[in-house]
Amino acid sequence: MTTAEPRRPDLARELISRAAQSAAHRAKRVRIQLNAVQLGQGRHTDHANTKILGRILADHDWPGHRLVGPRGARAAWSIALHSDDDPAFQRAATILLGRAVQAGDALVQHWAHLHDRALITSGRDQEYGTQLLLSADGIELCPLSAPASVDARRATVGLPPLAIALKAVRRRYTPDSSADEAPTLVLAGAA
Repeated sequence: MTTAEPRRPDLARELISRAAQSAAHRAKRVRIQLNAVQLGQGRHTDHANTKILGRILADHDWPGHRLVGPRGARAAWSIALHSDDDPAFQRAATILLGRAVQAGDALVQHWAHLHDRALITSGRDQEYGTQLLLSADGIELCPLSAPASVDARRATVGLPPLAIALKAVRRRYTPDSSADEAPTLVLAGAA
């Protein structure tokens, strides 16, 4: 991967701004600080971000490090990851991100997270154990294919053992007393 100036800093700025706005909204949602109107606004933001990223993918393929820099590429990944209302888009983005990984223009860990998310939103079991559910009962792993070999698969994409990742995520999202009425949310967090 490269540390050179991205070819499209304008796209990088737009992706970073959109991803940051969406992340701030998700953080409020996790803390249960949103009313129904704000939840709808967040869904609209994710939908609009999906459409913008879709146009970028159509024009440039995956916006990797060379095109938008590492921060822009991370923002594109975050937008694709949270495009849950469009599973077909997530699957297509996963393919393009995989090609960028093969070309040395994106992180394989991002691909593993997006691959798992696309599987989950399509109603299938994840492979790398990166997708979690946050509910009133705490954090749970989304359904996992072949759990006995998950750590071996995680190692192939540079992810730590699942137990270590789950411990870190649970520490980050320890429920407080206000979580009694928490909605169930899908988190991408078992790094």
